[in-house]
Amino acid sequence: MTINEKQDELISDFSFMDEWMDKYEYIIQLGKDLPLIDPKYKTDDNLIKGCQSQVWLHTDLVDGKLIFTADSDAVITKGLVSLLVSVLSGHTPKEIAESEIYFIDEIGLRSHLSPTRSNGLLSMLKQMKIYGIAYQVKSQQ
Repeated sequence: MTINEKQDELISDFSFMDEWMDKYEYIIQLGKDLPLIDPKYKTDDNLIKGCQSQVWLHTDLVDGKLIFTADSDAVITKGLVSLLVSVLSGHTPKEIAESEIYFIDEIGLRSHLSPTRSNGLLSMLKQMKIYGIAYQVKSQQ
C-alpha cells in the first residue's frame, strides 16, 4: 500500500467511531499492538525532542525502504507514534520525505489533543521525515 492508501485506511477506520473516547481507546490499542523496540535502541540519541513523554524512534534501511520501530513511556503517545509508524514504515526515503501527511487533520486528531501532545506528534512526524531526507541524501552520495 502507498502512504496515501494507508492514510485513507486509517481515516476510514476512525470514521466508524463517533465518540472520541472510542477513538482514544483505539489509539491506545494500536500502541499496545506496536511491535516492541529492541531495548538497545532506547537511547538518548533515539529520543524525540519536543515530546512531553519519552518517545524513542529507530530506523533501519532494509532493501531500500525505511523500517521504523518506536516506543513511549505513555500509552496515548505510544498509540500516536504507532499511527505514524503504520503509515510511513516500509516506504522509500524519498516517499517518506515527500509525503503529505493529512490523516492527522482528517480524523480530527490535532484538534482533540492537548497542545503538548499535538506538538509531540508533530515532532515525531518531523523526525521521521528528517530520516527520509537524510537517507535520501546519503544514497545520492
